[in-house]
Amino acid sequence: MDQTHPARRTTTRSMLRMMVRPRWVLALLAALAIAAAFAVLGQWQLSRAVESSRVETHPTETIVPLAEKAEPSKPIRQTSTGQMVSVTGRWVPGDEQIVGNRVNGEATGYWVVSHLAVDADGEPGLPVARGWAADEKTARAVAAGLADEGTEAVTVIGRLLPTEAPEAPDDGADPHSMTTVSTAALINLWADFDNRDVYTAYVVEIEPPTGLTPIDSPPPSQEVELNWLNVFYAVEWVVFAGFAIFLWYRLVRDAYEREQEEAADAAAQAPAETTSSAP
Repeated sequence: MDQTHPARRTTTRSMLRMMVRPRWVLALLAALAIAAAFAVLGQWQLSRAVESSRVETHPTETIVPLAEKAEPSKPIRQTSTGQMVSVTGRWVPGDEQIVGNRVNGEATGYWVVSHLAVDADGEPGLPVARGWAADEKTARAVAAGLADEGTEAVTVIGRLLPTEAPEAPDDGADPHSMTTVSTAALINLWADFDNRDVYTAYVVEIEPPTGLTPIDSPPPSQEVELNWLNVFYAVEWVVFAGFAIFLWYRLVRDAYEREQEEAADAAAQAPAETTSSAP
């Protein structure tokens, strides 16, 4: 059994009859059109938030010529950091250096870094991290063997990384010991390297020579940050869409209540007029 109060049911039916009047149906269609426009704007703002959160993806794993990503004596662009490159040149025997305190996975060891004279004008120098060894003795033994590689042309493939800042050796340590791959420090150790250009970057070779382990050099990570201002605007447009429908309802409600008040006033005035007109 319907327990709704009769007066309330009557009010609801009266409101529904008013809502289907042509005037208010047209007003509802206008409100729905406005709400739809606000919803489209909200969707657009939300898509802008998602689009702006997408980090421009760089094809770092596609091998490209070094000349496309770096120039001698010029800093590499941020978009070039981590790019897989190929470069042709010749090894400079005797310029191998040992770089300590290098982490590979979870182990700390040593890198062997060679000097590659790039096949370009002036043969600019490029440091190449050849591989990793767990102990210094192994690293130096491999470096000594690399001095006999020869000077024929070779093609090196690896990941391009920016030069690191030089660090002074600890007190009592070998003054020539290195813990960073710094081109500024390496050119002071390379033989007969006066008045020549050098890359302000180095390459981590993907295929190490015999005796060394491949250096762990993963692709650069890319962070995604959502544009919360656009999300806020999207929510605002949704609120505006809901307000358009609510405004239409309030207008219908106010019109209904105004008609009810006018009808009540007319009903109250009718007995008074009847009484005043009686003989």
